[in-house]
Amino acid sequence: MERSLVLIKPDALQRGLIGDIISRFEKKGFKLVALKMIQMDDEILKKWYHQYAEAPFFPKIAKFMKWTPIVAMIWEGYNAVDLIRRIIGTRKGYEAEAGSVRGDWGMSGGNNLVHASDSLENVQREIDIVFSEKEIHEYQTTMDQLVYSEEELGGEFR
Repeated sequence: MERSLVLIKPDALQRGLIGDIISRFEKKGFKLVALKMIQMDDEILKKWYHQYAEAPFFPKIAKFMKWTPIVAMIWEGYNAVDLIRRIIGTRKGYEAEAGSVRGDWGMSGGNNLVHASDSLENVQREIDIVFSEKEIHEYQTTMDQLVYSEEELGGEFR
Protein backbone atom coordinates (compact mmCIF):
# COMPACT_ATOMS: atom_id res chain seq x y z
CA MET A 1 0.00 0.00 0.00
CA GLU A 2 1.15 3.51 -0.77
CA ARG A 3 1.09 6.46 1.56
CA SER A 4 0.45 10.11 0.77
CA LEU A 5 0.80 13.20 2.91
CA VAL A 6 -2.05 15.72 2.88
CA LEU A 7 -2.05 19.19 4.43
CA ILE A 8 -5.25 21.09 5.06
CA LYS A 9 -4.16 24.70 4.58
CA PRO A 10 -5.18 27.84 6.51
CA ASP A 11 -7.92 28.88 4.05
CA ALA A 12 -9.72 25.55 4.48
CA LEU A 13 -9.34 25.76 8.27
CA GLN A 14 -10.79 29.29 8.30
CA ARG A 15 -13.73 28.14 6.18
CA GLY A 16 -14.55 25.17 8.43
CA LEU A 17 -13.81 22.51 5.79
CA ILE A 18 -11.56 20.17 7.81
CA GLY A 19 -14.24 17.54 8.47
CA ASP A 20 -15.54 17.65 4.91
CA ILE A 21 -12.06 17.18 3.47
CA ILE A 22 -11.18 14.30 5.79
CA SER A 23 -14.51 12.68 4.94
CA ARG A 24 -13.63 12.60 1.22
CA PHE A 25 -10.60 10.39 1.89
CA GLU A 26 -12.41 8.16 4.39
CA LYS A 27 -15.36 7.60 2.07
CA LYS A 28 -13.02 6.67 -0.78
CA GLY A 29 -11.54 3.96 1.45
CA PHE A 30 -8.18 5.40 2.47
CA LYS A 31 -6.89 4.64 5.96
CA LEU A 32 -5.70 7.49 8.17
CA VAL A 33 -2.37 6.50 9.75
CA ALA A 34 -1.25 9.88 11.15
CA LEU A 35 -2.97 13.15 12.01
CA LYS A 36 -1.93 16.32 13.81
CA MET A 37 -2.33 20.07 13.81
CA ILE A 38 0.87 22.10 13.57
CA GLN A 39 1.87 25.73 13.31
CA MET A 40 4.20 26.19 10.36
CA ASP A 41 7.34 28.24 10.98
CA ASP A 42 10.17 29.50 8.77
CA GLU A 43 12.34 26.43 9.41
CA ILE A 44 9.63 23.98 8.35
CA LEU A 45 8.59 26.12 5.38
CA LYS A 46 12.14 26.42 4.03
CA LYS A 47 12.43 22.62 4.09
CA TRP A 48 8.95 22.19 2.63
CA TYR A 49 9.34 24.74 -0.18
CA HIS A 50 13.09 24.18 -0.61
CA GLN A 51 12.91 24.86 -4.35
CA TYR A 52 11.30 28.27 -3.73
CA ALA A 53 13.05 29.36 -0.50
CA GLU A 54 15.00 32.11 -2.29
CA ALA A 55 12.26 33.09 -4.75
CA PRO A 56 10.77 36.59 -4.49
CA PHE A 57 7.28 35.15 -3.87
CA PHE A 58 8.37 32.89 -0.97
CA PRO A 59 7.53 35.45 1.77
CA LYS A 60 3.93 35.59 0.52
CA ILE A 61 3.64 31.78 0.62
CA ALA A 62 5.21 31.70 4.09
CA LYS A 63 2.82 34.37 5.41
CA PHE A 64 -0.18 32.42 4.13
CA MET A 65 1.02 29.08 5.53
CA LYS A 66 1.70 30.67 8.96
CA TRP A 67 -1.70 32.41 9.10
CA THR A 68 -3.26 29.59 11.17
CA PRO A 69 -2.22 26.08 12.14
CA ILE A 70 -2.50 23.47 9.41
CA VAL A 71 -3.79 19.91 9.65
CA ALA A 72 -1.25 17.31 8.53
CA MET A 73 -2.32 13.77 7.69
CA ILE A 74 -0.89 10.60 6.23
CA TRP A 75 -3.33 8.47 4.29
CA GLU A 76 -2.65 4.90 3.20
CA GLY A 77 -4.21 2.96 0.35
CA TYR A 78 -3.78 1.36 -3.03
CA ASN A 79 -2.38 3.89 -5.55
CA ALA A 80 -2.71 6.58 -2.85
CA VAL A 81 -0.59 9.31 -4.44
CA ASP A 82 -2.47 9.38 -7.74
CA LEU A 83 -5.97 8.86 -6.33
CA ILE A 84 -5.60 11.47 -3.61
CA ARG A 85 -4.34 14.00 -6.17
CA ARG A 86 -7.48 13.27 -8.22
CA ILE A 87 -9.68 13.72 -5.13
CA ILE A 88 -8.20 17.15 -4.36
CA GLY A 89 -8.31 18.34 -8.00
CA THR A 90 -5.99 20.51 -10.06
CA ARG A 91 -4.06 23.32 -8.35
CA LYS A 92 -6.33 26.21 -9.32
CA GLY A 93 -9.79 25.98 -7.80
CA TYR A 94 -11.42 27.79 -10.71
CA GLU A 95 -10.05 25.13 -13.10
CA ALA A 96 -10.60 22.06 -10.90
CA GLU A 97 -13.21 19.50 -11.81
CA ALA A 98 -16.52 19.54 -9.93
CA GLY A 99 -16.56 16.75 -7.37
CA SER A 100 -12.97 17.38 -6.30
CA VAL A 101 -12.08 19.26 -3.10
CA ARG A 102 -10.77 22.26 -5.02
CA GLY A 103 -13.49 22.03 -7.66
CA ASP A 104 -16.25 22.10 -5.06
CA TRP A 105 -14.81 24.65 -2.63
CA GLY A 106 -11.91 26.43 -4.34
CA MET A 107 -12.11 29.73 -6.20
CA SER A 108 -8.45 30.77 -6.17
CA GLY A 109 -5.25 29.72 -7.85
CA GLY A 110 -3.17 30.49 -4.76
CA ASN A 111 -5.42 29.78 -1.81
CA ASN A 112 -6.14 26.22 -2.84
CA LEU A 113 -7.27 24.58 0.42
CA VAL A 114 -5.05 21.48 0.46
CA HIS A 115 -1.71 19.99 -0.46
CA ALA A 116 -1.11 16.35 -1.38
CA SER A 117 2.15 14.62 -2.23
CA ASP A 118 2.70 14.73 -5.99
CA SER A 119 4.98 11.71 -6.37
CA LEU A 120 6.23 8.64 -4.57
CA GLU A 121 9.63 10.33 -4.39
CA ASN A 122 8.22 13.31 -2.48
CA VAL A 123 6.01 11.37 -0.06
CA GLN A 124 8.81 10.30 2.28
CA ARG A 125 10.57 13.68 2.14
CA GLU A 126 7.34 15.44 3.11
CA ILE A 127 6.46 12.92 5.82
CA ASP A 128 9.93 13.33 7.36
CA ILE A 129 9.46 17.11 7.59
CA VAL A 130 6.16 16.89 9.46
CA PHE A 131 6.00 13.55 11.32
CA SER A 132 8.25 11.37 13.46
CA GLU A 133 8.09 7.58 13.05
CA LYS A 134 6.32 7.17 16.40
CA GLU A 135 3.47 9.40 15.17
CA ILE A 136 2.68 7.04 12.27
CA HIS A 137 0.46 4.09 13.12
CA GLU A 138 0.19 0.61 11.62
CA TYR A 139 -3.15 -1.13 12.08
CA GLN A 140 -5.67 -3.26 10.23
CA THR A 141 -9.31 -2.47 9.60
CA THR A 142 -12.17 -4.60 8.39
CA MET A 143 -12.61 -1.98 5.66
CA ASP A 144 -9.45 -3.28 3.98
CA GLN A 145 -11.34 -6.42 2.98
CA LEU A 146 -14.33 -4.43 1.76
CA VAL A 147 -12.38 -1.88 -0.27
CA TYR A 148 -9.63 -4.01 -1.85
CA SER A 149 -9.46 -7.29 -3.71
CA GLU A 150 -7.48 -10.19 -2.28
CA GLU A 151 -4.73 -9.56 -4.85
CA GLU A 152 -4.44 -5.88 -3.92
CA LEU A 153 -3.98 -6.91 -0.29
CA GLY A 154 -1.04 -9.10 -1.21
CA GLY A 155 -2.83 -12.35 -1.91
CA GLU A 156 -4.62 -12.90 1.37
CA PHE A 157 -7.29 -11.32 3.46
CA ARG A 158 -6.15 -10.31 6.89
